[in-house]
Amino acid sequence: MTTNSDIPIALRAAYLALHRRSETQFATHDVTADQFVLLATLSRGHALTQRQLARRMSSDPSTVRAMLVLLERRGLVQRDTHATDARARTVALTAAGKRKFRKLWTAGEAIREQIFGSLQPDEAEALVGLLLRVAEALNGEGVAVGGSTSFHSQEDET
Repeated sequence: MTTNSDIPIALRAAYLALHRRSETQFATHDVTADQFVLLATLSRGHALTQRQLARRMSSDPSTVRAMLVLLERRGLVQRDTHATDARARTVALTAAGKRKFRKLWTAGEAIREQIFGSLQPDEAEALVGLLLRVAEALNGEGVAVGGSTSFHSQEDET
C-alpha cells in the first residue's frame, strides 16, 4: 500500500538517479545535467526570455542566469535585448549550441533507452502525464511545466 511519504521519496530517488547518470554521461562533453536541460529547452526552436526559460526548466532564475553567462562565454547561447521590453533578455542557441545539443542528445540515448526499457509503452506515456500533473499541482503559480515532452531529432535540426 502506498503512503503519503512514498511518492515524494520515489520521485526524489528517480530524479537523483537520472541526475547522477546524466552528470556522468555529459561530463565527458564538458556539460552538466542542468546545462543539458537548458540547451534542450532552447533546442525546441524559438528564442525565450530568461524568465520563460527559468519557468520551463522549473529552475531558479539566478541559477539559470549563471548557467547562461557560462554557456554564452563558451559560444553555445546568445543573449539579446528583448524587442519590446528593454529590461528583458532573449536567449537562443547559437549554431555551436545546436551542434553541442545534438551531440549531447546522442550521448543521452543510453539513458533514455534504459528508462523506456523499464516501462511498457503505455506506461511511459502515462508516467509523463502523471509527472506533469504533479509538477503543475505543486507549482504555486499555475505555470505549465516544460511544454512538449519530445525534443527535435537530429534531422529536424539540419
